[in-house]
Amino acid sequence: MSTLRPLHWYLAGNSSWFLAFGAQGVLFAWLVTMVLRETPAMVGVAQMTLLLPGLLLLLVGGGIADRYGGVRVASFAQGLAAIPPLVLALIIGLGQLSYSVMLVYAACIGILQAFVTPARDGLLNDVAGGSIQRTVMLASFTQFGFQIVGVLVAGLAEAVTAVSVLCFQSAILLAGAFALRRIEVPKITRVTPHLDIGAAIVEGARSVLRSPPIRMVCFQNVAMGLFFMGSFIVTSPLLVREVFDGSAADLSFVNAANALGLSSTIAVLLRLGDLKRPGRVLLLSQGIGALILLVGGLVSSFWAFMVVMFFWGVAGGFAMTMARTIVQELAPPDQRGRIMSFYGFTFMGAGPLGALLNGFLVSEFGAQLALIMVSGTMAVFMAVVGWFGPLWQLRPHQP
Repeated sequence: MSTLRPLHWYLAGNSSWFLAFGAQGVLFAWLVTMVLRETPAMVGVAQMTLLLPGLLLLLVGGGIADRYGGVRVASFAQGLAAIPPLVLALIIGLGQLSYSVMLVYAACIGILQAFVTPARDGLLNDVAGGSIQRTVMLASFTQFGFQIVGVLVAGLAEAVTAVSVLCFQSAILLAGAFALRRIEVPKITRVTPHLDIGAAIVEGARSVLRSPPIRMVCFQNVAMGLFFMGSFIVTSPLLVREVFDGSAADLSFVNAANALGLSSTIAVLLRLGDLKRPGRVLLLSQGIGALILLVGGLVSSFWAFMVVMFFWGVAGGFAMTMARTIVQELAPPDQRGRIMSFYGFTFMGAGPLGALLNGFLVSEFGAQLALIMVSGTMAVFMAVVGWFGPLWQLRPHQP
């Protein structure tokens, strides 16, 4: 019997995923953008390929997690996710790297992420042992802290080679899969063996639609995927390449600054405790974040852009924690895997369109103007959601 509590194993598995994928986020963008020197449109297609499986399979992943158990699904899928980095490392070592190879790699990782994410998120309530909001903050703090380490490791790619970074990524994912497998959850929430996957997805969709707060959080998630995620994974690397003539290290610094802002906010939230108006905090942080990102399209200095990315991360730390808290608190216990898959689906599902949109905007208007356009649109969108939706008045545990 393990002496570690389920929450400790959960945090270890969660952190390992974000450590590995912090490294991947930088390395993937660097290989496509700066090594292969692809056009903005092709960068957008590559990032879309990484995210597209989430649009197609995330809901299935949530249904499977509820049927077979989050521990089993999350640990198995994360273990499989250690294989593609090793294959890519071998291909790079043989000097056969190409754009088509990166697309296949992106698709494989995206498929596995569609199963890991809802299974792991569905476990959070089972391991919390107390305040859900505080546990969400703790999980977010550890994941973004380790993500910073991951992006800094990837920044060494030019010095220690991409092969070394990919092998590191694979080893970390395997260690995390072992940690997730060690989680023990209550038998009543462990598995729902007779659940039909199609019916499970429909039931989860109905639960989302019946809850105005969850429905509105998912709605604003779509805007995040279109405008914020696309800006982060497509426009930001292209801006570093085309405006600041940056390197892999510069790209890692930008990502690390953003992750540092996220983790700094969550550290403050851990000190403050539960917030009484999570919906209001979500709306304000998203609106302020959009205005901060708009400034990123106006600055001419790389270091100023890093400062912008840090404060954008600060706003994002509030937004992501409050959104996840609202959904976790309101989701029915026997549907958490499916509800969290819908939560992830609305964000990750909009991501491929966001990648294409931002790639097109950069091609037509340049990286800086593209950033201004999408951030301004996001600010207007959040103002409309706040005015017409239920989130402004939402209190914890309100149905």
